[in-house]
Amino acid sequence: MYHLNGMALVLEKPVHFFVTLALLVTATACSSRHHAPAQAQRGMYKIGAPYTIDGITYVPTEEFQHTETGVASWYGPGFHGKYTANGEVYDQSERTAAHRTLQMPSVLRVTNLENGQSTIVRVNDRGPFARARILDVSRAAAEELGMVGNGTARVRVEQLEMESQAMKQIALNGGGADEQRSALYKYVAGRRGPPAVSATAQATPPPPPPTPAVTVYPSNPRSPTVAPMEASGGAGAAPSAGTLGNGRPTVASIASSAISPQSMSGFYVQTGAFSTMGNAEKQRSLITSYGSTEISPASSGGREVYRVRLGPYSTQEAAGMVADRLRRSGYGDARVVAD
Repeated sequence: MYHLNGMALVLEKPVHFFVTLALLVTATACSSRHHAPAQAQRGMYKIGAPYTIDGITYVPTEEFQHTETGVASWYGPGFHGKYTANGEVYDQSERTAAHRTLQMPSVLRVTNLENGQSTIVRVNDRGPFARARILDVSRAAAEELGMVGNGTARVRVEQLEMESQAMKQIALNGGGADEQRSALYKYVAGRRGPPAVSATAQATPPPPPPTPAVTVYPSNPRSPTVAPMEASGGAGAAPSAGTLGNGRPTVASIASSAISPQSMSGFYVQTGAFSTMGNAEKQRSLITSYGSTEISPASSGGREVYRVRLGPYSTQEAAGMVADRLRRSGYGDARVVAD
């Protein structure tokens, strides 16, 4: 009972009505699996602390070789436009997925074991929390897997190690959802490969690719005014303009000067080749945040040079993702090479 201007005001609804109403409001507020932050964050790399849902505790872990087989589902209109667990806005037309424990972002190949169709997705959300399911994919990914109609499918999940490493570096260096999506699309396009070659074209083998020139940097690799010399031109060749650019990330300490005399086969991103080991070490220390680095000795024009490289990467597309990021950060000479 309340009093208003000296008059008694009797509540017609019993107290339990308001208690029930409060519980309904609370339940509605908690019904969404996505807790939208005040502002979407850019460049977030998230592993996260252990959490419990429906009595089950999940422990997020950083992995790069995760494989799993089970049932996947998809989620779309009900979550479109809401924030995902890593602060992005969910777009059902993008190739993304929700996983309960993998770091965000990471890259997965998902194969529908019922029809053989597959797609590449970027993990940016948490879930699913139905006990019989291992992955939630976006509508776009579900369409590529041919599972929209059925709602679920038995799938094989394979984490792409080098691509996940590259995606981690993009996020750690400030690359947000747009940059991550761009890198993923480039990788997917590369995975689809070039069009088939006709029998006539196959009859004539293509000429071997030219051997790429090695650029030798005789001075401080940190200076944006370095004038590299093309090793193929010899000692008397005129120096050409070289731009390593500014805005490089800094590191807390200089990494150890490991030399790889025999590198593993695959694709590498080369950022420079130096005439002295000391200068190679300096540049290597500046790019360690972009991935696994090495200093590989080589010979060019009768001179010994020290190549600074990242890798190896399993595909040219994965290496290209890292090279693009380096070039945008000021390493204009970063390029993909194959061993």
